[in-house]
Amino acid sequence: MNQQWLWAVSVSFAALVMTGCQERAAPQAEQAVTTKQEKAESIALIQAKVVPVKLSKPEACDADGCMQYDIQTVKTNLNWIDDYFIERIKKADPIAFSTAPNQKINTAEGANPNLSQSSTYVRFIGQQYDRATFAIQTYNYSSGAAHGMYHQEFVNFDLKNQKRLALQDIVVKGAEQQVLDALYDSNSLWLDQHSIEREKLKLSDNFYYGANGIVFVYPLYELASYAEGMTELTLPYVALTKLIKAEYLPSLPHYSTP
Repeated sequence: MNQQWLWAVSVSFAALVMTGCQERAAPQAEQAVTTKQEKAESIALIQAKVVPVKLSKPEACDADGCMQYDIQTVKTNLNWIDDYFIERIKKADPIAFSTAPNQKINTAEGANPNLSQSSTYVRFIGQQYDRATFAIQTYNYSSGAAHGMYHQEFVNFDLKNQKRLALQDIVVKGAEQQVLDALYDSNSLWLDQHSIEREKLKLSDNFYYGANGIVFVYPLYELASYAEGMTELTLPYVALTKLIKAEYLPSLPHYSTP
């Protein structure tokens, strides 16, 4: 009897120990917090530096002259972003990456060989949680021209979905005209000074997230003279709450009314 009693006690004690060791299911609230933290941690904090691009032809020549290339890109901690810019650069200036030998320059008497320049620089602008903005700056000077032509294109990335954001990706479907009207109204003084009527203004797909609103950028000569440079028109975030998809609007403070 004593042995049976001891055996029963031992089995009961072992069952209690095993029950106590089992992991309890986390409450739903705790699981929700963990999921949010995991999502936040999955968004990488971008680290970027500018690096030169190795070119097969830093100077490409034909019979008429030469084109000198200066190309720099960014090296980040996200390979897919680095690959995006390298592919863009190679498509824009394939000659700089060509392995074909240069042609001989025409040095005959009276010939005036041209020397032109082309530069491309990529730089990191900033990050707002799961959105990051970069800029591609280009400059081209053709020999004999009065001045060179420059351009700055802003590239916005959705880091969560690993894709570039076009304007059509962030605007609520069917709201393009409302965005355009709001943009004109917000910049009507400057547009009126430059004799730009409402019907002539178009939405630019070149944009970036500014401190107070989305900034639409226009090429040289489109809205103003060369001397005035590229035009930037800002549309305040407060005017975009129902026009831009919520996931692509920055978190804004809620001001209490007096």
